[in-house]
Amino acid sequence: MSVKDPSNKVISLTCRREQKNDPSGGKNRLKRKSKARVIAITSGKGGVGKTSIVANLGYAFTKMGKKVLILDADLGLGNLDVLLGLAPKYNLSHVIMEEKTIEDILIEGPGKMKILPASSGIQELTNLTRKQKINILTQLDRLIDSVDVLFIDTAAGISSNVMDFNATAQEIVVVVSPEPTSITDAYALMKVLSLKYSEKVCKLLVNMTTRAEEGREVFRQLHLVTDRFLDINIEYLGCILRDEKVTRGVKNQKIVSELFPDTPASQCFRDLARKISAMPPVKLPKDGSNLFLRHLSSE
Repeated sequence: MSVKDPSNKVISLTCRREQKNDPSGGKNRLKRKSKARVIAITSGKGGVGKTSIVANLGYAFTKMGKKVLILDADLGLGNLDVLLGLAPKYNLSHVIMEEKTIEDILIEGPGKMKILPASSGIQELTNLTRKQKINILTQLDRLIDSVDVLFIDTAAGISSNVMDFNATAQEIVVVVSPEPTSITDAYALMKVLSLKYSEKVCKLLVNMTTRAEEGREVFRQLHLVTDRFLDINIEYLGCILRDEKVTRGVKNQKIVSELFPDTPASQCFRDLARKISAMPPVKLPKDGSNLFLRHLSSE
């Protein structure tokens, strides 16, 4: 990439600030790139159980001995803390307004996973400026060093916030339910990822299926149209079986994996965590960071 590329300017400014306190002139930053996996969990449509999946998957990873960090990136309507029965004093709105750092707002959830809570009911946060996005992601990049996996729980839809958080991740998991509207919106999301963000691969997770075959059928339908019309490859990650105990857990502000560890849905989350963990290493940025930040500067 050319030195005159706007993205280089943003990254270089960040690096220069760090180099002032780094006798190595920034070399330590290159050495410290972590091996953490950065996985965005996203959906085209709301109501498909995306946040519940993030929380349960994160918990399943902690039970495998992994250090987990979850970013609630639904900035205007965050509810991960509510789902887990937590009451954070500060949230990402305080970071965006530069009143707190990301480290200041960290809270602990089930299985000792770390959570960065979002705010709720603040409309201005649904459309962040480029500077605000870079501020959050630069701070987040430094925090990733201490964990094994970062899950980004995006908002639903195709807003710029959603797409930018997806594009900064190493892996993108699209959550869909068997409903036709959910399938249509999942295709729309992948279309934007392909055409506007040049994403070549994403993974598909089908939630609330009555049986495993139903999940594979949803994947088959989406694969047919994406293979024909889009330059993006979908990998089938699996499915989560419909389970009434998931709803009972939500009402009790407890994740099903913790409240009912032997229920079918909990077993699905454990299987999913093992499957992801066994997957080969993914691509990493080449600039010493853990996130793909350069696209933010090309707007």
